[in-house]
Amino acid sequence: MFIIETYGLAVAFCFITMMAWGSWANTQKLAAKDWRFELFYWDYVFGIVLFALLFALSAGSIGSEGRPFWTDLMQADSSNLWSAFLGGILFNLANILLVAAITLAGMSVAFPVGIGLALVVGVIVNYLDAPVGDSKLLFAGVGMVVLAILLNANAYRKLTKVQQKVPTKGLILAVVAGLLMGLFYKYVANSMFSDFTVPVDGKLSPYTAVFIFALGILGSNLVFNTILMRKPFEGAPVSYRNYFQGSRKIHVMGILGGVIWCIGMSFSILASDKAGPAISYGLGQGATVVAALWGIFVWKEFKGAPKGVGGMLNAMLLIYIAGLMLIIAAR
Repeated sequence: MFIIETYGLAVAFCFITMMAWGSWANTQKLAAKDWRFELFYWDYVFGIVLFALLFALSAGSIGSEGRPFWTDLMQADSSNLWSAFLGGILFNLANILLVAAITLAGMSVAFPVGIGLALVVGVIVNYLDAPVGDSKLLFAGVGMVVLAILLNANAYRKLTKVQQKVPTKGLILAVVAGLLMGLFYKYVANSMFSDFTVPVDGKLSPYTAVFIFALGILGSNLVFNTILMRKPFEGAPVSYRNYFQGSRKIHVMGILGGVIWCIGMSFSILASDKAGPAISYGLGQGATVVAALWGIFVWKEFKGAPKGVGGMLNAMLLIYIAGLMLIIAAR
């Protein structure tokens, strides 16, 4: 299977993760005019499972190092399969709330608050589980991310005073999503053997772990999203009949969103071997900056905001980037 050999390449993969995780939500924004997010989310999940399987059958099955995908899957211990599957369940619950927050409050709010909190929780949880990197630099970076989150939340508060139509519910959903999302990564990481060049009996390769994680998303979506379709956060209930009434273009858009996100997840997991889970996850969550830039400058989500909000958003982005630089230096 393909394995990352150097820390430099691992950081490069983390930046690809950052771009993918920060950009996939554009597909939801593009489909949002004619398509409810609950329906979009089904195609998004199908895209995640499709890419996870194809990546495992290709990159996860070539080369002499590690263990090929099918061989690895057949020998896996049930406890490790469950750990990766549980990671998928936790992620899916958090991500459904995040997508709802994007719909209600926009990318430039949902990502800095939700994913920023996920970064803080995830870095702490993953570092305690596998303490790789300089803790002072790592947690100094996390502290700067927290400051950036507070600035963004304050900017959003000022916007809601001017535009009463912007619901506070979106901010609340982003906070809950972030607290949950910070937990999923550790379960996927714990299911794998730590040195990807040396397979361990019963443990999973990164490719198998991501595939089982994707199945956890799909399985839990049958419960979570079905409930949400019947009792949505906003608007009238939707049915599976509505899903099949969608155009081919809309379905492709959702699948593309899932593929883009899963590219980021797969690259982050591969990078964790050389960078460590805390740093790999933390760098990937630089997606917040990417998503905020999309939301602010492309989707104009803060258009009409009161004076001073622009400077607050610029400070938020700079502080967030500085925090990421400290996380990189921690290794």
